[in-house]
Amino acid sequence: MYIDSHCHLELMEASIHEVVRRACDAGVATMVTVGNDLASSAECVSTAASFDGVYAAVGIHPTNAIEATEHVLKRLADLARHPKVVAIGETGLDWFREGAPPVRQEDSFRDHIRMAKDLDKTLVIHDRDAHDAIVEVLLDERAPQRTVFHCFSGGVELVRACAEQGWFMSFAGNVTFRNAPDLREAAAAVPVDLLLAETDAPFLSPHPHRGRPNEPARLPLTVAQLAELHGSTPEDMAAVTGDNARRAFALPS
Repeated sequence: MYIDSHCHLELMEASIHEVVRRACDAGVATMVTVGNDLASSAECVSTAASFDGVYAAVGIHPTNAIEATEHVLKRLADLARHPKVVAIGETGLDWFREGAPPVRQEDSFRDHIRMAKDLDKTLVIHDRDAHDAIVEVLLDERAPQRTVFHCFSGGVELVRACAEQGWFMSFAGNVTFRNAPDLREAAAAVPVDLLLAETDAPFLSPHPHRGRPNEPARLPLTVAQLAELHGSTPEDMAAVTGDNARRAFALPS
């Protein structure tokens, strides 16, 4: 069975019930739905509470970091105490999009790291054009062992830095894109015990569905690409990435 390590069920146009049903029909019985702000984080917790195979991550996206006030962070921490919440995030640095100033992003990032450590939750990283700075902050804050680089976008050098710390690296549908040879090179270099698969749905539909709304049901296409890169079978890669996700998010077996 497949595990989608990162999706946004609250952003799906279709009914969440239908999305989850299609995922289960495709063998994706477990998924982590991830918040981007306080409101979406609360929705994620509600969704996770409603479906056995759905778990939640709560956090403030770096481009929304200006919203990460002391009051909001306290409410996030309260949400994170729900038993179906397995992670804090997505958090990190985004130096590509317009949004919160870098200093506010870093402050929020550090607050999220500390929250994850205080609550013994996995830390989910959003990294856009900020690889070195993110690693520097993670090392400075002594990031939790269960740290996941979602939608990995770095090269082999970042793979080595993550592997040295035992951080997990999760790949989305863009690893299947024809114009992503460097990303495939990075994915092939990831130690198999640190490799995760995700959809980031409704974004980044894998080939041949690129440009269309994504769903967790399309995770097998990304897993098949990872299997090819590692000289494995899709079935074996599904088992490996599933086992890794259980360790990464402390999910029940």
